[in-house]
Amino acid sequence: MPFFGKGETIQLGSITLYEEGLIAGGSIVAKGTLGVLSAVILSTTTTAREILRGLERLALPLIMVQIASFMLRYVNVISDEMERMRVARESRGFMATGIKHWKIIATSAAALFIRSYERGERVHLAMLSRGFDGELPHTESKKVSKKTWAQALTLPVVALIFSLIFSLLFRMAG
Repeated sequence: MPFFGKGETIQLGSITLYEEGLIAGGSIVAKGTLGVLSAVILSTTTTAREILRGLERLALPLIMVQIASFMLRYVNVISDEMERMRVARESRGFMATGIKHWKIIATSAAALFIRSYERGERVHLAMLSRGFDGELPHTESKKVSKKTWAQALTLPVVALIFSLIFSLLFRMAG
């Protein structure tokens, strides 16, 4: 981005950089860094159940929250099933060494899909028999303290301050 563009240029030795490209590139890097940092902070400080409740409170469609909930619940189950299938293959002397074994691996993947689908059907029937009405059970919602709000807003406020400082520096430099 900084090497192609229009407008004012900045000379850095023998390299010509475009100010507009530098600002756009810096913006992309800053947004990406803040996004990853926010995701890491959220995932380390909040349980999966609380994240799902938050998505419900943000009015994400109920079906999407349910899909995410079931995915989180059953990803370990499917992973364990896949591991059992791998152990079974290896106990029969199978070692994947190249393209000639892709057919066996593809067959195993298909079997895993069928097992997962059948398990999903059984779980669905079990849920219906226990009175599942399409909505996840709710626990009492907790009130969020002012301290929690302050901690949650710290990162966006710092990001806003840095953004303002960098935009002022670029305007003064130009």
